[in-house]
Amino acid sequence: MLAAVTGAAGHLGANLVRALINKDWRVRAVVHHDTKALEGLNVERVSGDVLEEESLKSAFDGVDVVFHLAGRISIVSWDSQIVEAVNIDGVRNVVNACKTIGVKRLVHTSSFHAHKQEPLDEPLDESRPLIESGNYPPYNYSKAAGERIVRAAIEQGLDAVIINPGGMLGPNDYKPSHFGTTILSIAKGRLPALVNAGLCWVDIRDVAEGMITACEHAEAGSKYILSGNWVSLVNIAQQVTTMIGVRPPPVVLPMWIAKSSAPLATFLDRIRGKQSLFTPIAMKELESNPNISYAKANRELGYEPRPLEQTLSDTVDWFQRNGFLTT
Repeated sequence: MLAAVTGAAGHLGANLVRALINKDWRVRAVVHHDTKALEGLNVERVSGDVLEEESLKSAFDGVDVVFHLAGRISIVSWDSQIVEAVNIDGVRNVVNACKTIGVKRLVHTSSFHAHKQEPLDEPLDESRPLIESGNYPPYNYSKAAGERIVRAAIEQGLDAVIINPGGMLGPNDYKPSHFGTTILSIAKGRLPALVNAGLCWVDIRDVAEGMITACEHAEAGSKYILSGNWVSLVNIAQQVTTMIGVRPPPVVLPMWIAKSSAPLATFLDRIRGKQSLFTPIAMKELESNPNISYAKANRELGYEPRPLEQTLSDTVDWFQRNGFLTT
């Protein structure tokens, strides 16, 4: 089987490509800029941009399956235009290219953030409605809109499966990702404070494996949440700093203080040219539903996420071996 993978050089892409190779798939990596995550791998590399439909038609020509991972994640408000372009128009272009080329299956990566998080005291599963309009971060809104495009194509006959991952952590994080950057900041003792909040985390390798299983076994039109378990940032910091042998951040801020101070902190970081970690949008994301259910994936795909302790250990080890952390 030949699979085209958009976003192949991203965090999820780097792990999915490796998982596909381990299962003897042939991989065509659709890349745009940096390809460091693919160095040394036996993959075919082709240039493609999700905002250019013609480039996707060329990239998908002759493949059996398309894994669409390319997306724009942002926790700052000034990126909204490019976030919506990539996550909405890009999905439309991928769907159109799949239809034109006649691929056998599309596996589309959405997000648990595409769903309405409330009510927070009830488990969020695949039946929870997608967000529509209102005061939602651009990423959440755009992922919901992109998923609707795929769903409409399914209703018109496209063979596609939709995957909604939780908050992903794990190795092969070359950029590194937002969550990877947070772990590095904790490990280096550069994070002065934590927020009294958490997220439903999942090992990115489990998401990659779940996507392949869904591709191979799920019925057309299926949708799966691939999540893990809710863990607080304080718990994560305690585990990471214990592994490294440094002190955890000394201050834990209540959410109301973090939310009120986030706009100023983000403004100052932007002036200094620093990457903001705790922005107003990030604070909103940390108020997500704490119980993201993967029961359907467990029941139908045999999906079972590994403990977060293993994920954090492997992630820290990978950062150390690849020069992001000095041992």
